Amino acid sequence: MKILIVSQYFYPESFKVNDIAFDFAKKGHEVTVLTGKPNYPNGKFFEGYGFFGKREETINNVRVIRTPLFPRFNGGAKFLVINYLSFLFFSFFAVHFRVKGKYDVIFSHLPSPLTSAIPGIWLKRKFKAPLVLWVLDLWPESVSANSSIKGGVIFRNLEKVIQYIYDNSDKILVSSKTFKTSIIKTFNIREKDIVYFPNWAEDVFTQKLESNIVIPKLPNGFNVMFAGNIGDSQDFESILKAAEETKGKINWVLVGDGRKADWVKKEKVKRELHNVYILGRFPLEMMPKFFKQADAMLVSLKNEPTFALTIPAKVQAYMASEKIILGMLNGEGMELINDSGSGIAVRAGDFKGLSQKALVISELDMDRKKEMGNVSLEYYNENFSKNKLFDNLENILKKIRFE
Repeated sequence: MKILIVSQYFYPESFKVNDIAFDFAKKGHEVTVLTGKPNYPNGKFFEGYGFFGKREETINNVRVIRTPLFPRFNGGAKFLVINYLSFLFFSFFAVHFRVKGKYDVIFSHLPSPLTSAIPGIWLKRKFKAPLVLWVLDLWPESVSANSSIKGGVIFRNLEKVIQYIYDNSDKILVSSKTFKTSIIKTFNIREKDIVYFPNWAEDVFTQKLESNIVIPKLPNGFNVMFAGNIGDSQDFESILKAAEETKGKINWVLVGDGRKADWVKKEKVKRELHNVYILGRFPLEMMPKFFKQADAMLVSLKNEPTFALTIPAKVQAYMASEKIILGMLNGEGMELINDSGSGIAVRAGDFKGLSQKALVISELDMDRKKEMGNVSLEYYNENFSKNKLFDNLENILKKIRFE
């Protein structure tokens, strides 16, 4: 197949779409990616990239067409809007003048913003090829949860834009089962046009550990580790309250960076949280070593209705790493952790419950801890194996060409 992927984000930025592009190229498919200049998550262009230059390159046999955009800088609302709109603006010219050839299917990778699917619609019309969306964030609900936009004209217009995007797609893949219910109800999309296609763990979490990678030594004691984006959505206010409840008993180790990191550092000092360790951001390749040293892995989301509909992608990475998962979130994510037996999850914002469950896990004997880790890995292999998921995706893309 000749596959054209549209994604505002692509390698060297770390997103799951990289795996799809590179793995499908390995299988012999001809893959082209229309994307922006890499600047996520730090808001600065990656080394070797800038607003001008490097308009096209080939990475792992994937042709990459890069369009200019304005970087997201500190991730503030104003800069994000400019970043999103600039991708659309410059993609218009790339679609009409730079993307040439013939394609069997257009695949649009959709974390925030969902508006980045619009160039996919232009390409669908240009090449008369079916458009498949992979929705990883539920708009406009997610916008409302992370901003002051709770309704009104802006919200209604955003709903119209998302309706337009869904109406002009041929198949919608969703990373959460409850996304499907929400999209059908809100946008009146036919159930048969929506397919569950979850996240998977990156290869580094399923391969043998690299022995030459050296990481900082974790503190003595029981270490609960959070890995990933330190942002507003992850409810670090409640995490720090749980740390206060467990001083001298549980270590809370944060590996990552984000908009909330400076606030967390200040609060750690202010509250004298000597059991909170902020290690900073490290390359993806180093994360399996961090996971191996941790006693349990933490996933959390704020108490917002839209977050109850999602499963954070880190859950699959934790499972693939054979780790016990400690969760503080609602809905599908909480149900997955508890029902799979891979760990214990409490409701979003329940810091007392989180601290209590951390203590419960810390007091388990080694055999029980090992058993929970084994269950976690087994559940991953059965439900989130990348090979199984990609075989399914390949069948979907092949089938959509003839529908």
